[in-house]
Amino acid sequence: MGGRSSEHDISLASAQSVLAALEGAGYKTVGIQIGREGRWSLASNSLLLDQKTPEQAGSNPGNSLQLAPETPGETLPIPSERGVPAALSEVDVVIPVLHGPFGEDGTVQGLLELADVPYVGPGVTASAVCMDKDLFKKILRDSGIPVARHLKVREGDPFQNPYGYPVFVKPARLGSSVGITKAHDPDELEEGLRLAFRHDEKVLVEEYIAGIEVECSVLGNFDDPIASLPGEIVPNAEWYDYSAKYDEGGMELIVPARIDEDAQKRVQDVSIQAFLATDCEGMARADCFVREDGEVIVNELNTIPGFTATSVYAKLFEASGIPYAELLERLIQLGIERHARRSRLDY
Repeated sequence: MGGRSSEHDISLASAQSVLAALEGAGYKTVGIQIGREGRWSLASNSLLLDQKTPEQAGSNPGNSLQLAPETPGETLPIPSERGVPAALSEVDVVIPVLHGPFGEDGTVQGLLELADVPYVGPGVTASAVCMDKDLFKKILRDSGIPVARHLKVREGDPFQNPYGYPVFVKPARLGSSVGITKAHDPDELEEGLRLAFRHDEKVLVEEYIAGIEVECSVLGNFDDPIASLPGEIVPNAEWYDYSAKYDEGGMELIVPARIDEDAQKRVQDVSIQAFLATDCEGMARADCFVREDGEVIVNELNTIPGFTATSVYAKLFEASGIPYAELLERLIQLGIERHARRSRLDY
């Protein structure tokens, strides 16, 4: 939990809900916090669970969560007699509850692969691909899955906006709408590029898609994933920015989405197609747009979506008949099953 990204506090909020549900179900848990500076430490779970979540605090999560008292670990886990490496080596399964770079992007998944520890959620390749919006869109296009048109821009590249206005400017590898601008004119586009380049060396300029914004949760390994009912996102702002996502009253989730049954089925189908095209396993949340003509456009896949009991991923499955505790149990079993399956391979 935690991590070095700008989504550190969101991760802690997700982790509180996961820990509470697991401990309530009788699991023995170990919490490993990663500080903003990258320091790994064993967390005091009971103290962490006493902290307020963003929903309880009713404010920006950055103002409501503090790191629990901790036992110092290593900046990067290495073999030792005690501490973080021992905790990693002794568990049955790891649940990475990390959002954004240095956690959701395949880095921690690679560490767990090296340590030969089962873990929940997509693997190294899928995590890295889905974090990189440029590569993600290219893979989906090659797989025949509709996505918004975009240009990749690096500092110093000659650039001209071919999409008109408004247009979105995004860091290629970040989440929670951090560093994103909806530009309405050339000045806002230039300002948006400067902001995005503060967060990433690669930036996307993406066409604006007019339509209903919907999200769909996916659960399962590659052999038989299932999709939840789609939910409609209604932001109380011009677009679904950071404030709309995390401030109290920032958005409304309508389940099922106010689209016809055929469109709902298309959203579910295309969400599973994107999940499989990017080699995801375990879980992901597909963010899509439904155009007026019914066409479904995939915006992105989140491989470690927000995971409080009131987060969209869990709420969509709750509405689909899978409550939060059962959802966690299924994810744990999927991680263990994948590890056992891959352990039979010859390397």
